[in-house]
Amino acid sequence: MRAGKRARALCGVLALFISTAASALDGAAIEKLAFGESDERIQALGALVAEGDPRAAEVLAALAAGELQTAGKRVLIVRAGEALDAATGEKVAPLPAEREDVVANNRLRGAIGRALAALKLVSRERGERLAAARALAGGADASMLPLVKRTLEAETDADVRSLLELIAASMELKTGDRRSRLSAIRTLGSSGNPSSKTLLLEAAADADAEIRAEAQKSLLAVDARLRRGEWLGLAFAGVSLGSILLLAALGLAITYGLMGVINMAHGELIMVGAYTTYVVQSLFRSSGFFDWYLVAAVPSAFMVSGLLGMALERSVIRWLYGRSLETLLATWGISLILMQTVRTLFGAQNVQVENPSFMSGGIQVLSNVVLPWNRIVIIAFTVAVLLGMWILLSRTRLGLYIRGVTQNRAMASCVGVPTARVDTWAFGLGSGIAGLAGCALSQIGNVGPDLGQGYIVDSFMVVVFGGVGQLAGTVHAALVLGFANKLLESWSGAVIAKIAVLVFIIFFIQRRPQGLFALKGRAVES
Repeated sequence: MRAGKRARALCGVLALFISTAASALDGAAIEKLAFGESDERIQALGALVAEGDPRAAEVLAALAAGELQTAGKRVLIVRAGEALDAATGEKVAPLPAEREDVVANNRLRGAIGRALAALKLVSRERGERLAAARALAGGADASMLPLVKRTLEAETDADVRSLLELIAASMELKTGDRRSRLSAIRTLGSSGNPSSKTLLLEAAADADAEIRAEAQKSLLAVDARLRRGEWLGLAFAGVSLGSILLLAALGLAITYGLMGVINMAHGELIMVGAYTTYVVQSLFRSSGFFDWYLVAAVPSAFMVSGLLGMALERSVIRWLYGRSLETLLATWGISLILMQTVRTLFGAQNVQVENPSFMSGGIQVLSNVVLPWNRIVIIAFTVAVLLGMWILLSRTRLGLYIRGVTQNRAMASCVGVPTARVDTWAFGLGSGIAGLAGCALSQIGNVGPDLGQGYIVDSFMVVVFGGVGQLAGTVHAALVLGFANKLLESWSGAVIAKIAVLVFIIFFIQRRPQGLFALKGRAVES
């Protein structure tokens, strides 16, 4: 029955348009539009829209384009040397010699835009109706209310209906009688649109006690709904930041946990992965498969960073095991070399890596919460990398060797585990995961030579806070620090949040040096 009612309402609207299309527009409204004062012209716009005649759009478009002219008391649409009577649509010949342009000021142009949008509310295309409703939500004349109500009865799309209900309620709140205003306040109270709060605040200052009370009640409902949206957005931001920190720290957790190497070049391995993604994107740009470049960029970033990490371990780091200070200084020097190499090859300026089309935009789960697709994909990618790491460490021979060397290097060597080769493979694995982190980071910001510097400190904080050598601890630490950062940022700003997190970790490590999860291994025993 509800579908039949909507169908009958839609037929009524269309029948109204068909019947009015054959008749003349309101002559008085056309005359006010051309000769009236500013307020009269705005009212005339609303009257034309309220008629629901599609030909009104032609008159308004002509006014916006500077094609509406007057000849005496007659209003004409003059286009390509021909003239049409604006009210009747009849052709005027010959073209009057003495004519004057009808000039639209900025206020009138804005009203014309909203009026044209209102006339598109009956479009068959859902996108046009949604765009029209959004345009009217920015402010519509009260005279358009009859048209909005007629189209609201026929509308079946939930998104368009919610906007039209908000528009109708805002109009009735300003111009309706007492009963209509109370009904509008209740409608606004059930809306999740942030703009409804502004309208309700105005109603809360009304002289009528019942209207004030109803407005206060609706305000509480809207505030509660918006707070839920803010908390949902904050939770998503925390998960998003935690996934990025986890990707950046996961490789460091392997190398630091296995070999006790303080690798200050880890951030630059992230940078190498990001630049590898940029190069692959550039190769795909001239092809017709640009949206698929990440399929090639992900393994490329892993391989390039992984091979570079293995080369660093074989050539430099292998000779510095057990000497933490020398390792720190050597890897810091390597990081400077890598940054300068990138500046020489790609320049000192940032380069831009574009998102594929499927990672553009977002999902609007609430009126004040939009979840970007690129962040959602990165979270899913992090979960996939973490699952792959768990399978590798717990279900493969290499993972068994890595766990054995981590827990007791001497015993692993005694039973035939090639510890030197495991060191190389483990360092390459950690470096490859850093490359994957760079590939992911390239999708949420620009890529530059200093990209890794912003994540090296956070990566070490995650590893130390979670527990050296513990994969589960790294996951928990990344999520905890991600949520803590975003929660503190919402209260005190990004800088204070960073300082507070750092101070917390310092005090935490003083009380619990092993981190959240303790694991006995070579790094603890040495």
